[in-house]
Amino acid sequence: MLVDSHCHLDFPDLIENEADVLARMAENGVTHALCVSVKLETLPAVIGLAERHPHLFASVGVHPDNADCEEPDEARLLDLANHPKVVAIGETGLDYYWHKDAPEWQRERFRTHIRAARRCAKPLIIHTRSSAEDTIRLMQEEGAEQAGGVMHCFTETRDVAEQALNLGFYISFSGIVSFKNAESLRDVARFVPADRLLVETDSPYLAPMPYRGKTNQPAYVRHVAEAVAAARGETLETIADVTTRNFFRLFKDAKPS
Repeated sequence: MLVDSHCHLDFPDLIENEADVLARMAENGVTHALCVSVKLETLPAVIGLAERHPHLFASVGVHPDNADCEEPDEARLLDLANHPKVVAIGETGLDYYWHKDAPEWQRERFRTHIRAARRCAKPLIIHTRSSAEDTIRLMQEEGAEQAGGVMHCFTETRDVAEQALNLGFYISFSGIVSFKNAESLRDVARFVPADRLLVETDSPYLAPMPYRGKTNQPAYVRHVAEAVAAARGETLETIADVTTRNFFRLFKDAKPS
């Protein structure tokens, strides 16, 4: 039993093959998945997936890369988070890789998501790229530990992981952990306590080995778990068990079907 804690099944490469993608999930023992929102304009498709399938869940949020879209305020996020299949706030955070000018609107959007998560008591899904120092700083300033959450698709250092762990956050590894040049990330996977580990695909992106370069899908989270297990010197069954239990502990509104 495995859970894909972060995927984008509403994206064209996956939604157009919905039945096949879900069938392959089942074939690979992936029993549940969290479909993560990146824009409010596309949220209906995310919610629709979760409504159609009891083993899928949804989040509500606006990705830090998205500039030309509806800007959420706390009230809007709180209203959308009332849906029974919405189990998290995000994807939110900071990304200075694509926005090298470190725009203030991005930081304010992140603060808005943290405040909404605190008010509705749903965990945060946090994206950080080339922005770890500010990401942790804003988490600390806004009391993100009161909501809790996950640092998704983690690619940062052990020090950043430790700071996030100290705030009560979980660390989620994607297919990147299986790449040949990702030994430093595997070191982080060894460092993270078992009760804070999650695995994800971030599909349709970042397919793990041996599918690197191809369209990713939730079925491939098995290969992510295998890479984490190998790094930690543990079995796939152990990682599958702990990450599944961690998922349902963190996302407490997600009910196993």
